[in-house]
Amino acid sequence: MAKYYTEPSRTFSEYLLIPNLTRRECTTERVSLRTPISKYGRGEQPRLSLNIPFSSAVMQSVSDNAMAVALARSGGISFIFGSQPVAEQASMVGKVKSFKAGFVASRSNLTPDHTLADVKALKASTGHSTVAITDDGSPRGKLLGIVTSRDYRDSRDPSDKQIREFMTPYASLVCGRSGISLPEANDLIWEHKLNCLPIVDETQRLEHLVFRKDYDAHKEYPLQLLDANKSYVVGAGINTRDYEERVPALVAAGADILVIDASDGYSEWQRDTIEYVKANFDIPIGAGNIVDREGFRYLVDAGADFVKVGIGGGSICITREQKGIGRGQASALIEVAEERDRYYQETGIYVPLCSDGGIVHDYHITLALAMGADFVMMGRYFARFDESPTRKLKVGNNFVKEFWGEGSNRARNWQRYDSGGKENLLFEEGVDSYVPYAGGLQENLDKTLGKIKSTMCNCGAISIPELQREARITLVSATSLVEGGAHDVMIKDTGLSGD
Repeated sequence: MAKYYTEPSRTFSEYLLIPNLTRRECTTERVSLRTPISKYGRGEQPRLSLNIPFSSAVMQSVSDNAMAVALARSGGISFIFGSQPVAEQASMVGKVKSFKAGFVASRSNLTPDHTLADVKALKASTGHSTVAITDDGSPRGKLLGIVTSRDYRDSRDPSDKQIREFMTPYASLVCGRSGISLPEANDLIWEHKLNCLPIVDETQRLEHLVFRKDYDAHKEYPLQLLDANKSYVVGAGINTRDYEERVPALVAAGADILVIDASDGYSEWQRDTIEYVKANFDIPIGAGNIVDREGFRYLVDAGADFVKVGIGGGSICITREQKGIGRGQASALIEVAEERDRYYQETGIYVPLCSDGGIVHDYHITLALAMGADFVMMGRYFARFDESPTRKLKVGNNFVKEFWGEGSNRARNWQRYDSGGKENLLFEEGVDSYVPYAGGLQENLDKTLGKIKSTMCNCGAISIPELQREARITLVSATSLVEGGAHDVMIKDTGLSGD
């Protein structure tokens, strides 16, 4: 006989947080949103953590290399979408890893034998006024000098003049050594009044350039998420079909963490994929999606480093109406979080949870964290921004961005919905849509983070673990939902968004 759940399947909108005592130390400036993204043992530190509890969804219309850089710069992580050829996904990962925070690979390089004409042509094609001169003209060659616009005069120097005659030679350069930190590099720039500081290794080979113009930009992003080599942290989505080809390429490209992207993760195919990754690579891997304690236990026993919770709650997802499977996001998260905590008590291993889907308002993020999520994954939220890979269009009198689901005919990501049958998408589990254009990521993210921190202070918490311990959550009635918004008044347009 089928098992019945007597408790209704509930969403975030059916809950509110009850304020706790706000202590004097509960100020937004003191709130830390740092959170783990990979499992760890009691008394240990997680291998990988986020500085803000945000990840962008594994979707064509959301997570490419540009979004990954923008989100890592702000302290979160993107999982580059896997519904593309292996080489193209690996290339996106490589672009993120080569985009160092303050340490940029030299993209304009020549040899001493080139001429002023070559410098001008390179500047015209790239827009770069600083050219590294190496022995072989490569970005990793032996550094012999630097050419900037101050080293020549267009009106006087002949175009066939060799670079060796007017470059600033290596002996006259101030350089940083391999392993230097960004603050140390910036100190050298300001001390010596430089516009550019080359970073070289012990054999004089060029590693990176650090520019004065980037200094203010770096101060704006104190939470940027970096690896040990000062590259941005990036994740990548994989499936349960071509993982033996895809995973090696992503690891070689520098991916920091993987996630199996599937509509329903409670499957033997996910176990096979996790076991393959664990047996062959030293890289964390998340799994999912699941909506109950049994699914959580299955994936954790298989070796998952984090687990994604949520089926059918995404704004473009129609899995529930097409297949009749899923669960209200709040109900799913509450049950899985309880099982995660039970698992921790039994084993001493803490497995982070990612709440994926069901986020309509910013306060839903805080609710998800309070209910036990360590971070959230969002698609619609990030799809609205300049940094998403889709087109900005004008529809009627409004600007919008395109946004489509991985289960739509447009994406045709059949691997995500694979049940071991034919290699095609038999029916849609996602839609093709528009979302209102919202501008740049950073300004919107700052507003959302401000709301989360303010709410946490109202709950007497200045960290996510403290919020999860101390939060008091109540169910709300339909009439109290109406009461919670503006009512019985005529609203003026203030120009400030409520979401």
